[in-house]
Amino acid sequence: MNRRNALSLSVIMALGFALLPGSAVAQQKSLKEQLIGTWAIVSWEQDGGPTGSKFQRFGANPRGYNIFDASGRFYLMLWGADLPQIASNNPSTSTPEEAKAIARGTIGYFGTYAVDEEAKIITLRIEASSLPNQVGSVQKRTITSLTKDELKYQKVTARSGGQIHYVWKRDK
Repeated sequence: MNRRNALSLSVIMALGFALLPGSAVAQQKSLKEQLIGTWAIVSWEQDGGPTGSKFQRFGANPRGYNIFDASGRFYLMLWGADLPQIASNNPSTSTPEEAKAIARGTIGYFGTYAVDEEAKIITLRIEASSLPNQVGSVQKRTITSLTKDELKYQKVTARSGGQIHYVWKRDK
């Protein structure tokens, strides 16, 4: 085989491999496609904005999940690892201290979501929440990092002007 034929064959093969469905170009997924699935919380931390304070509402080892489905629905639940047991084993008869600790250490909400691919923003429309004040609200999360196995986003808080930083790992 002469040099010209070898070069032509190399170019054809390289082009063929580039056009295969498994190529990096063909595998490029949208942000929404990359979000779909179940994510387990790694950390939740709120900074106090100008005050510089930090707060971990769910403790150093939070538990919880954030699920995004392909149809545009999401579900999120977070809870602290050190929540008290209800002594009576009946949520209707918890003590005021038990109820207060549980209310402070948990949150759950669900609704629909949309993704602004260019701005890297997830918009949540909350349909139901364990915090009734959230029902009907629209909240935005800015994606700061997204890989196959890790999702990081943040939310600006209305009260302090600070931000809440979330880190999630893909649940397998």
